[in-house]
Amino acid sequence: MTERTLRGKVAIVGIGETPYYKHGKSPDPEFKLALKAILAACADAGIDPRKIDGFASYSNDRNDPSRLAAALGLPALRFSNMQWGGGGGGGAGAVGNAAAAVAAGLADCIVVFRALAQGQFQRFGAAPPGGVATGEAALNAPYGVMSPAQRYAMRAMRFIHENKIAPSAQRAIALASYHHAQRNPRAVMHGKPLTAEAYDASRWIVEPWRLFDCCMENDGAAALIIVPAEQARDFAKKPAYLLASAQGSEYRNGARGHNAPLYATSSFTTVAPQLYAMAKVKPSDVDVLQSYENFTGGVLMSLVEHGFCTAEEASDFLVPENLMAPTGKLPLNTSGGNLAECYMHGLELQVEAVRQLRGESTAQVPDPHVSMVISGPMVTPVSSMILGSAETL
Repeated sequence: MTERTLRGKVAIVGIGETPYYKHGKSPDPEFKLALKAILAACADAGIDPRKIDGFASYSNDRNDPSRLAAALGLPALRFSNMQWGGGGGGGAGAVGNAAAAVAAGLADCIVVFRALAQGQFQRFGAAPPGGVATGEAALNAPYGVMSPAQRYAMRAMRFIHENKIAPSAQRAIALASYHHAQRNPRAVMHGKPLTAEAYDASRWIVEPWRLFDCCMENDGAAALIIVPAEQARDFAKKPAYLLASAQGSEYRNGARGHNAPLYATSSFTTVAPQLYAMAKVKPSDVDVLQSYENFTGGVLMSLVEHGFCTAEEASDFLVPENLMAPTGKLPLNTSGGNLAECYMHGLELQVEAVRQLRGESTAQVPDPHVSMVISGPMVTPVSSMILGSAETL
C-alpha cells in the first residue's frame, strides 16, 4: 500500500513580513498588512502574485481569502482554509492544511498568512469584553479567570510543582529569546537586552510568570508560500521541504473548566509522536527549534512533550548556554520569538525556521538540516511542523 504522508511532498519557497509594531501602533489597517506580507513573500520567491491560487490561515484571521484574491488580481481562487482554534495552536496546522491541499492537487501555490492590527480592533491578549459568557468562559469568568495568562498559569504551575522544576528554567527561555533579538534588527525588543537580574526583579503577572515570561502584543503580518516539491528548485531561494505537520490534542483535552484528565499538559502528548513518525526523525536530529511562547511555561512543557528532555532533566537542560545560537545544544527561538521579536501569533516562528535552513538567520546555526516549529502550547488543538533541507529527503 502506498504510504500516506506529507513528507517531502511540498516546499516553502517564499517568506515575507511587514515591519512589526507595538500593539495599536501600525500605520496600516489589518487587510493592508496582510497584502504587504503576501507581496513580500512573492518578491522573496521571485514570482508574480497572480501565481497564487490558495490561502490558509488560523485563529479566526479576519482577512477574507476572496477579498485578498480580488486585491491581488488572482485569475482564480482554488483553495481557502481556516484552522480552528482561537490561539496560536494553528500556526503549524495551517501550513499542514496548505501542504495537504498542494499535495492533493487542489491548488498549486498557497499562501499561509496571519495579520493583526490590534488598534483597529482590540488587544488580542486582553480579557474579552462584556456580554454573556458561554462555553469555557462560563466556567472561568465568574471566578475572575479571563485572560490567557490566568487560564494557563495553573496548568503550568501544576507541571512545575509536580516535577520540582526550578524557576531558572523559565528564566533561561526568556534570556535566550532576548539574546537572539539583540542580533535581529527586525525584533521589537532589538536594542533592549534582558539580564537575569532584570528578569528576577520584574513584576508578577500571575504566578509562575513574571513580565518577561509573557509574550508581547504586536501589529503586523507574516506569510509563507507553499508549492509542490518537484517545482521547488525553480524559485529564487533555497527551498525548505516539509517533513511533517501534525495537529490535535490528547483525550478530553477540550474538557475545559480545568477538568481535563491530563491537566498539566501543553497538549502535545499525542501530537508529538505523530509528528516524528511522519518526519522520520528523532528529537536528537533537530538542529534548531522555534517554540511558540505564549508563556515560558508553555515552552518548558512543550520541550518535554516533544522529547528534548524529560521533566526531571528540565532544570539542568534549560540553561541559557544550551538554548543560544550558534553553539547551544538546542538553539531556541533564534529570531527572538513571541517574547522579543514579535507576537505575529507565532507565524514569525515558521518564517525563522525557513531562514535557518537557508542560512539567512541573524542568529544562524551552523549547517542546519532539520528545523522545527511548535505552535501554541496549552490551547487546543495545537500543532507542530518539521522542515528539512534537500539532503533530508
